[in-house]
Amino acid sequence: MRKVLALILLSLFTCQALSAQQDTLRLGYTVQGRVVDAQSGRALESVHVSIPGRHQATVTNADGDFTLKSDRPIPEILCSCLGYRSQRQKAGTDVTVRMHRESLELKEASIISGDPKSIVLAALDRIWDTYCTEPELLECFYRETLQKRSRYTYVAEAVARLYKNRYDGSVLRDAAALEKSRILVSQRKTDTLSVKTMGGPTQAITHDVVKNRDILFAPEDLQLYQFRMETPTYIGDRLQFVIGMSPALPADYALYNCKLYIDREYLTFTRVEASLDMSDKAKATRMILVRKPLTLRFFPEEATIVLNYRLSEGKSRLEYFRSTMRFACDWRKRLFKTHYTAVNELVITDVRDQATPIPRSERFRLKETLNDKAPEFQDPDFWKDYNIIEPSESLEHAIGRLRKGK
Repeated sequence: MRKVLALILLSLFTCQALSAQQDTLRLGYTVQGRVVDAQSGRALESVHVSIPGRHQATVTNADGDFTLKSDRPIPEILCSCLGYRSQRQKAGTDVTVRMHRESLELKEASIISGDPKSIVLAALDRIWDTYCTEPELLECFYRETLQKRSRYTYVAEAVARLYKNRYDGSVLRDAAALEKSRILVSQRKTDTLSVKTMGGPTQAITHDVVKNRDILFAPEDLQLYQFRMETPTYIGDRLQFVIGMSPALPADYALYNCKLYIDREYLTFTRVEASLDMSDKAKATRMILVRKPLTLRFFPEEATIVLNYRLSEGKSRLEYFRSTMRFACDWRKRLFKTHYTAVNELVITDVRDQATPIPRSERFRLKETLNDKAPEFQDPDFWKDYNIIEPSESLEHAIGRLRKGK
């Protein structure tokens, strides 16, 4: 089960709303805009957008668009992204943020040396010093989608609370609870897919590879990998070691191809990109598939996760999680496969003042599904008082089609 949790990505039929109700946040101040590459004008996806000096944050969508809300006036925003210089911008209702690529000077590149495995081990040894040593209660926005070929057949969204205990190597006390959620599923019978993996906002607990080290950084697993130093880069204004990690020895289960970004000064993990090794399809299938009908054939094609961690006041915390799974299915005796893409995305949007543990009766459990009580997409102001990831134009169009039963 430890290995299954490493890339169990998505419960394809999900959204359960728990009964925890809190006072309306009344986020009356809003800044909207788009983030683009300053040179090409290309929209930048997954840019972290925050308010300097506060915890409220979001990320840009596939079109580079964002909306950020606060209960206080927003004088300016801060945008940060892999390979780009951090950009501060005056807030407004229609802001365009142009981000410039961060060039690495030769003298900086020349000092990035050392044994890559030793750097990874040193970063693991410093987790207690560089990550949160006190419990935190985080607010997050979570979205999961399923596409059949290029057409969306399922969309689910939720605002959740995450209780994260201190980074002591255990996730047993961590928990998630839903505050608000909604779901939209295609009504076409041909879109029904009886394949089950696991998902939900608890992935920010099970997939936190820095805290839950059994997933990727267990001592016995590290012996199975080879490490290499790659070209350093910037994330925001901070110089990063970039270390590649790939299978070197065979194992009974599928391993990963990884790229690790480690802050050069603090030795914190800033970003982790992990892709399941697909060289043995049987091993990969055992890692990601929970259940399917006997007559359905399942063909894994890609399973990746991306985690971003943010350094603030000398301490680091998880800020963003994204998983992508591409697979194909067919029924026996059918000539062609059908290709699917499942995406889960979660962003930490705020940090609560009081780290109150989530009552056991409200906890979202790993085997629970999300679709039992969630209402359908109806209210256009459903997320009025919450920070969310703005839906891209294609997703917005898909929601409209699904509402109409197309």
